[in-house]
Amino acid sequence: MTAATEEIAGSCRCGNTRIEISTPPFMTSACHCSGCQKMSSSAFSLTAMVPAAAFRVTAGEPVKGGIQGPRLDHYFCPDCKTWMFTRIAGQDFVNVRPTMLDDPRWTEPFIETMTGEKLAWARTPARHSFEGFPAPEDYQRLIGAFAAAHPAA
Repeated sequence: MTAATEEIAGSCRCGNTRIEISTPPFMTSACHCSGCQKMSSSAFSLTAMVPAAAFRVTAGEPVKGGIQGPRLDHYFCPDCKTWMFTRIAGQDFVNVRPTMLDDPRWTEPFIETMTGEKLAWARTPARHSFEGFPAPEDYQRLIGAFAAAHPAA
């Protein structure tokens, strides 16, 4: 199986809700916004962005929690309440919490966002940092840089 068709499974904390991605992420990030701090009970949340067609829930029925529309929805395991992924309205990708994946290689953030709200002591190894979110026109360049840094992806 090549990296482009590799299936990576994952689960919530209790294991009742399982997910799978069938292609490596096209970007990884850490978000420092106060909302993500509260949702993750940490200094930031981690994201692995994958095409929607490459993501699926293989067991369980995730429920909406946190933000519930209209612009985005957070999904959780209904049993252990683990925040597992986010869907953004109008976008053809899913933001998966990479710590849910059984393979930890996609947990390192390539970019960090919302650093204007980050906790003073928080540090990540991200190569690119943004006070807010990158400008829409910057995403293609960043995705290309991520691909170049991760040739197996």
